[in-house]
Amino acid sequence: MEIFFSICLGIGLAAAAGFRVFLPLLALSLAAYFEVLDLTEGWAWLGSLQTLILLGVASVFEILAYYIPWFDNALDTISIPLASFAGTILFLVTLGDFEPWVSWSLAIIGGGGTAGLIAGSTATVRAASSTTTLGFANPIFSTLEAIVSTILSILAIFIPILAAFLVFYLGYRIIKWFKKRKLKQNIN
Repeated sequence: MEIFFSICLGIGLAAAAGFRVFLPLLALSLAAYFEVLDLTEGWAWLGSLQTLILLGVASVFEILAYYIPWFDNALDTISIPLASFAGTILFLVTLGDFEPWVSWSLAIIGGGGTAGLIAGSTATVRAASSTTTLGFANPIFSTLEAIVSTILSILAIFIPILAAFLVFYLGYRIIKWFKKRKLKQNIN
């Protein structure tokens, strides 16, 4: 059962990294610092005060950067690989002790894949928003992404099963949205 909770925790944090790279890392660091979660010995540094401060500053800068009209689209070009990397690390850290090949395989597929799917989808929505609203709606999307990332991070830490359920539901909605959009393009 512990493995199941670890996987749910990893999926929830990885999905949150798809919305904002540093917020779920900050949430994990806070949880480790206040001993809500125990990290394995190799990752204990994530719960240090220095890491907590660094991730807090990085989170603030990331959130603020998405409110700069042209810069938000530029950030999306690097945020997709960064989110995939962060999702992989978040999943790996929460997974526990397995053989390295099992841990890394699961982390790359489950964590990196989840974060990459979310980050790619949000980048697509932001690009469409920039085109259709001349970027005026982008701050609204940025705010929603930060809120969703924060909520998913908190849920993943305290109610991991609910977070994983929401991620799967979100993935289902994203795939459905893309299919609907493709169907519209084929009709036109």
